[in-house]
Amino acid sequence: MTKSGLFRKKYFPDVSATDWNDWRWQLKNRLTTVDQIGRVLPLSGEEKKLMTEKGAFPVAVTPYYASLLADSPLRKTMLPSAAEKLVSVGETPDPLGEEPCMVAPGLVHRYPDRVLFLTMQYCSAYCRYCTRSRLVGRPSRGGLPMRERWERAFAYIESHSEVRDVLVSGGDPLTMSDEVLEYLLARLRAIKHVEMIRIGSKVPVVLPMRITPKLVKMIRKYNPVYFSLHFTHPDELTPETDRACERVADAGLPMGSQTVLLKGVNDDADTLKRLMHGLLKVRVRPYYLFQCDPIAGSMHFRVPVAKGLELINDLRGYTSGYAVPTYAIDIPGGGGKIIMQDQRCVGRDGDFLLLKNFQGEIWRYPDPVEK
Repeated sequence: MTKSGLFRKKYFPDVSATDWNDWRWQLKNRLTTVDQIGRVLPLSGEEKKLMTEKGAFPVAVTPYYASLLADSPLRKTMLPSAAEKLVSVGETPDPLGEEPCMVAPGLVHRYPDRVLFLTMQYCSAYCRYCTRSRLVGRPSRGGLPMRERWERAFAYIESHSEVRDVLVSGGDPLTMSDEVLEYLLARLRAIKHVEMIRIGSKVPVVLPMRITPKLVKMIRKYNPVYFSLHFTHPDELTPETDRACERVADAGLPMGSQTVLLKGVNDDADTLKRLMHGLLKVRVRPYYLFQCDPIAGSMHFRVPVAKGLELINDLRGYTSGYAVPTYAIDIPGGGGKIIMQDQRCVGRDGDFLLLKNFQGEIWRYPDPVEK
């Protein structure tokens, strides 16, 4: 029996396997209160107090995902800490400067040929380091119904022929019903200059039973559709998640993982290597390793950039190139992504470049200077 199956037997003995594996049941029974979470995970007095404070970023976790937390550093990503109250220099509620780039409700146009479409504010589980904690899990702003907000976004995309790539995010768009999601995908696919659609989601990780045969069959009608997934730690690579990713891959939907580097969670080379190897086994390409964004109250999650570079160096050359993600920082204030890497070209010797390999050795590469 899987870990989540044993968890169900212990803490939800009256819930059938059929209900447990129904994504709607999982969403309806998210754990959000001190009593609900305290029944399955021991809570400290501080955690209980923080969970009940007015205006705090909400706590929510699916019963399935809660089954993975007890003996895992993933627990830190779901439960509040007093460190969230400490706002350090450079931290802001909108660290990536998305609000000034919002050209329609929920539509961010920063890069020339692509837009970010924040379709909803609901997630099946809320990560404590969430870049958009100012939005998700909060009452809707602006007073417009979802359909009207979407239509304004569609109108903008239709009138801007330079937009060829739409990243559908939120919140988490895979928490929508099949019918609502299909309406969204069909509207985007009908726009002739939209070449590709990406779905940003953590659902295959925290709610893998949502990835049904019916869902992937529907999504593949609107190919090319890409999945940008959010994996954090190898403890998330369960039989249920593996099965969800296999279904997506078998439907011809490419997947990439955007992992956030988190102190005390995944900031060691062995953990990252196990995660990246596990992802490749289920046909998810390790794509980005992101420096944690400076969201207000996130210092306890952030790893020094020098350590991040060291971790990438500990991977490169010691495992498959496919298993080495691109280390990147999304610049605060809206500067976009910058790729972080050690300087490998260390000098020149006449017509030869001096290059440093993964073992720190210096090698010569012919690169004649133009006369």
